[in-house]
Amino acid sequence: MKRFVILSMMAMTLGLAGCKPRAEVSDTELQTVLTQLSDEFARISPRVIRPAEGFLKYPYLIPAGFYQQMWDWDGFFMGTWFIEKGQPEYMQYWALNFLEGMDENGYVAGCMTTEGPRVKRGTFFMKPFLSQGVLRASEALGDFEWVRPYYERLCRVLAYRDAVQRDEATGLYFWEMAFQSGADNNPALNYFSDDKRSFLACDCSTMQLLEFRAQAKIAEALGLADDAALYGARAEALADAIRNLLWCPSHQCFYNVDRETGAHYHRVSYSCFWPLYAGLAPQEDGEAMIRRYLLSEQHMRSPHGLRSLSASDPDYNNKNIIIPFSNWQGPVWIPALVVYAGGMLNYGFKAELKPIALATARLLLADLDAYDTMHENYHAETGEGLAPAPDYVDADGRFIGFISWNLCAESVLRSTISE
Repeated sequence: MKRFVILSMMAMTLGLAGCKPRAEVSDTELQTVLTQLSDEFARISPRVIRPAEGFLKYPYLIPAGFYQQMWDWDGFFMGTWFIEKGQPEYMQYWALNFLEGMDENGYVAGCMTTEGPRVKRGTFFMKPFLSQGVLRASEALGDFEWVRPYYERLCRVLAYRDAVQRDEATGLYFWEMAFQSGADNNPALNYFSDDKRSFLACDCSTMQLLEFRAQAKIAEALGLADDAALYGARAEALADAIRNLLWCPSHQCFYNVDRETGAHYHRVSYSCFWPLYAGLAPQEDGEAMIRRYLLSEQHMRSPHGLRSLSASDPDYNNKNIIIPFSNWQGPVWIPALVVYAGGMLNYGFKAELKPIALATARLLLADLDAYDTMHENYHAETGEGLAPAPDYVDADGRFIGFISWNLCAESVLRSTISE
């Protein structure tokens, strides 16, 4: 009964039933919600911090609730939030824990625990964020010298990914399975073990391009001019490959490409928008993709933010899934919002981003009001919090919830307010 009342209150507050996306919002309204969100996040953020223990030699960040381990992109996004709050050491600790945990080949697990690296999926489970995290921490700390003893390790990680996830014919990067991407059941990838396809991936390739850009800046800061030029050139070559091979002019969309057939895989998912996040499309093409897909209610735009899969996709759904994988086939996700928002800001869609960021921020505030925590994702059509399910409770019967990268909704909302 209590859950029904809470959801009914949320529906009245948010206008969930039959709600249409709003066209305009004022900066005053945005600032009011931003202040509320910032205060709430400051209150709950200590829950994601753990002291150094066992295999993890430095304090580490956890998603909280269902997840008590240190994860790759969760920690990167949380570390970015802590940098914005004047605490860059948490991004530094995140990077150091992964660098200390790598093996002699350059392999790094995507999940670290106090007992050691978690079992891997495929040849490389960590997503390409390590050099980016090191760069962001160093810039915020105003210090690159702490990186010097680890620089060779960063190079080794990049070389290992080249060995196991780079397609020699195209220079693009691929996942062996969707689980590696973090978008566990993304229909634009192969997510069942009996599906042996692999795809030249928009997200993997763009993440790796951003790694090369970051590594070039790190090398330059350390006085390694030759390395800076090398990684800068690799970034530009990869950018050209993404533009030339993953862009589909007739659909005005970046698509993954089947490695075996060389054909574009026509599934419009969150991962298609990573190249826009990196600003890789020409202005006209970027604008066209955003208007055709992100702002369309037939595709990504929902009353409560932006979907993780096009509503026109045959697999579109909003099921509450967390085991055996999380559901990226429709629900609203905050890391996806970060990617979408970056692309929209790159191509001049700040005004259109305002109501999207506001709607999603209000979902999180309603969750915090009802549960004193949040959900991993949200039903794109109703706004209801999805995973974890209501029966995931602690010893005292309290909903365990989720925090993690949801913290980044604050910076997305802040980016929409006119200066």
